[in-house]
Amino acid sequence: MQQPNLDMDALRTLAAILRLGSLARAAERVGRSQSAVSQQMRKLEAQLGQPLFRKQGRRVVLTEAGDRVHAYALRILALNDEAVHTVQGASIGGTVRFGLPGDFAESWLPAALGQFKQAHPAVRVDVEVDRNGALLERLDRGELDLVLAMGHAQRADAERLATLPMTWVGAQDAAKRLHSSDVIDLALYRPPCFFRQAGTEALDKAGLAWRPAYLTSSLQSLWAGVAAGLGITLRTSAGIPSGLTRLDGRHGLPPLPRVDVCLHGDSEPASPALKQLRRTVTEHALAELSGKNGKPLS
Repeated sequence: MQQPNLDMDALRTLAAILRLGSLARAAERVGRSQSAVSQQMRKLEAQLGQPLFRKQGRRVVLTEAGDRVHAYALRILALNDEAVHTVQGASIGGTVRFGLPGDFAESWLPAALGQFKQAHPAVRVDVEVDRNGALLERLDRGELDLVLAMGHAQRADAERLATLPMTWVGAQDAAKRLHSSDVIDLALYRPPCFFRQAGTEALDKAGLAWRPAYLTSSLQSLWAGVAAGLGITLRTSAGIPSGLTRLDGRHGLPPLPRVDVCLHGDSEPASPALKQLRRTVTEHALAELSGKNGKPLS
């Protein structure tokens, strides 16, 4: 029996549905009607002989088969796009200005940007690492073209890539320190900081005493303070340095909310270089953060 050739456009639509969180938003992004997108998904299901979606209350989530197809879709699309980028990359030039927070600058994003630079050697990439709010202020002033940020999903230009749980983080002996003190020492960014606000509000709601024992404006400095036992902090599970430990759900600490990771900037970039950078960042973010996401489609 001849194997079916999966429709590349349908796979790209499937990836868009998962990335954007709804069929309606995906239909708008790929330039099709909702009925046409539904038809694409039905065609994929017919080719594979398996349902890709199922109802979960009022939401629609992927089936086990849908999860597998989505994972393969990302790999197939990445390989397709890599081939196109490799052939066309040398013809794309210009300058792109990209901003990202330290949480990702010290983990997977530099390698992604390095791959982009290899595929597009004529493109000049200017990278700025700063706090989320500061990066978005620079974007609004026209000083950056694209920003990956956390905690600002309410902005009109936000494209949500993942929703990550916040977690308490401490040194290896943090549990012992927590149990031996009536006041929780915190290592925090100076305000404004949505992580700081979320953590202190959670502690206040739980009736737990705390004090700002270590204040900084640098993520590297924050991790150093936590490692030295000067206080516990809270971030996402993405990019926690080795030697530190997650404390969520233990030692009497209150639960924390989730935080959206979004790409900010023109959703339809005029510059070919910026369009390719946006695609590269999106693909790598989905690949790196999907295992920490787990939020069903709405």
